[in-house]
Amino acid sequence: MIIGIPKETKSWEFRVAAIPNAVSELVRAGHTVLVEKDAGKGSGFFDEDYEKVGAKIVDTDTVYTAEMIYKVKEVLPHEYNRYHEGQILFTYIHSAAHPEQSVELMKNKIIGIAYEDVTDADGRLPLLAPMSEMAGKGGFMAACKYHETLNGGSGLMLSRVCGVETPHIVIFGCGGTGLGAAEYASAFGNKVTILDISRKAMERAKSLLPVNVEFLTASRENVLAQLKTADALINCVLWQKTRKDHMVYREDLKLMKRGAVVVDVACDDNGAIETCRSTTHDDPVYYEEGVLHYAVANIPSLYAHTSSILLSNATLPYALEIANKGIKGALKDNKYLRAGLSFWYGKATLKECCDVNGYEYTSPDTIISSF
Repeated sequence: MIIGIPKETKSWEFRVAAIPNAVSELVRAGHTVLVEKDAGKGSGFFDEDYEKVGAKIVDTDTVYTAEMIYKVKEVLPHEYNRYHEGQILFTYIHSAAHPEQSVELMKNKIIGIAYEDVTDADGRLPLLAPMSEMAGKGGFMAACKYHETLNGGSGLMLSRVCGVETPHIVIFGCGGTGLGAAEYASAFGNKVTILDISRKAMERAKSLLPVNVEFLTASRENVLAQLKTADALINCVLWQKTRKDHMVYREDLKLMKRGAVVVDVACDDNGAIETCRSTTHDDPVYYEEGVLHYAVANIPSLYAHTSSILLSNATLPYALEIANKGIKGALKDNKYLRAGLSFWYGKATLKECCDVNGYEYTSPDTIISSF
């Protein structure tokens, strides 16, 4: 199979889908890998590194002639016309959140497999997990940054310091993102409170985190009580696009302390936090009800080298399976990969995307039965 690795064009996106080690594995398996010039430069991997392992360095037009496009982020409007019928797109698609992209990719009749929806035997999301950890840790670091006096913050160091009241960090969700945020926040000696609705998830997190982390059920009463004392609120709960309720409503922000910050790692517009709207590294913060909000959608790109290694390691086995077996064979043999199927020759095959955007839903199993 011919596999193309393009340079990401989203603003402030420096990651690359496949590092040279991954390309080496693909080449050794007999596949041709086209890497767009400077695709890995932003994450510390250079064209000569790819050439040494057998990749071909090509221009933008050539990389998109590949049978499979192996990338990091969703497709942007200026890229729509680069995709053609039957081409495989393997990336973070987020089809429910990007209806215009979904319509265009269906028009182009591509085969789309979304990293974020691939599952494993435990029901987890193995291709989302490594970036979730990075986003959670980066989210805590963003809270530290925007408490700095230099950045217009309160001047409070989010760390245990002798003679000063210990800061309080509140985290929604104790999945991979919440664990990442809590690991850093607790290591700095803060008082950390995690709220979740799953006792099983909280018990697992409790076994991994130190004693300065407490766990509470995410009831309305507990949420409001924690808002009153939080120096930083970090939201790590993905919110279904069809939900109309919130964990934190606009009026709830009035309960928060002067100088407190909200970091929404999930970045669901009007999601768990009603006042959230996605931002970029160009313009990362805004204020609502006097409270600073940070809601950058690609936090891992700030640490592009580490993130690219983690993402490449996670996605490579699936990329190899697709390349080795062909897309039909891979989808037929691997039901977990099949869960990530978003588009198939003009059909929408991801239930959430169809529910949110009103598309006709075609089950991936129906697609497979036609092979």
